[in-house]
This record gives sequence, structure tokens and C-alpha cells, in this order.
Amino acid sequence: MSDERTTLDDPDLGVFTRATTELADGSVLTHDWYAGTLPHDDADIELLLEATTTEEACARLPRLRSVVSELETVHRAATDAVVSAFSQGDPDAQELDAAASDLALEAIEVSADGSVVLHLTDVCGEHFPEGYWPAAHLDAGGTVRTVTVES
Repeated sequence: MSDERTTLDDPDLGVFTRATTELADGSVLTHDWYAGTLPHDDADIELLLEATTTEEACARLPRLRSVVSELETVHRAATDAVVSAFSQGDPDAQELDAAASDLALEAIEVSADGSVVLHLTDVCGEHFPEGYWPAAHLDAGGTVRTVTVES
């Protein structure tokens, strides 16, 4: 039996909706993820679960809850990794602290394999050109394995 629901309500993280995009011709493109938001400080963090059914999305929720429960630690590990990846030497504490405040967590994406991508945004515009943002890729254990720049 196919799971046709387009929303799910998690008691900890709120409502997730199957992501769609309405095209110029009025047709609707349905994506392979569910999206929700997490209020944090003065902004919302987008939460993305790779899934085509609510059953698959529910299976990703424990991993997402784990990341969210350690949000400050995970965010700091991600910003430290970004600075380390793009520094010409070992970054000092001041550089790491600046990045922790300048690189805001914009989205958390959980894939079917348990990996997590933290999408960051440069809120001051001094670290990355407009239209580019760093992303930290966590393995299933929560360790930052790679850093990329996306556009």
C-alpha cells in the first residue's frame, strides 16, 4: 500500500510537507523530500528529509532529532571545519569564533543513508561571494567528513 500523505506532524520538530514547486505553466513538480522549519534565534532553519513517502520521512526523523539536540555543538563543528578547509594555515581561535557567528545555519538535510548536510550562509558577506554557500557533510556518527561550497 502506497503512503500518499503529503504532510507529517512530529511532536518535537513540527510539521513537514512534501516539497513542491509550481512551474510557470501552472504544473506542479513534486520533489523527493519533506521540508519543515525550526525556529532558532531570529531566523528559521530549514529541515529537509530525503523521502518520497511519510514512512520514509519518519525513518529519517531520529537522525534529524539527534542533530537538532546537539545543534550548537554541530554548528560549531561545521563552522570550524569550513574555516579549517579554506584557511592557508591553522586558524586561530578568533577566526573560528568569528566564523561561528558569521556562518549561520540555514538548512539541515538528512539523506536516506543517514548522512547529514549542514547548509550555512555567510550573513556578513565577507567570507563567500554572493550566491555561494559552504556546506558541511556529516557522516552517520556526526563527524564532519567533508566541506563543500555550493551555488
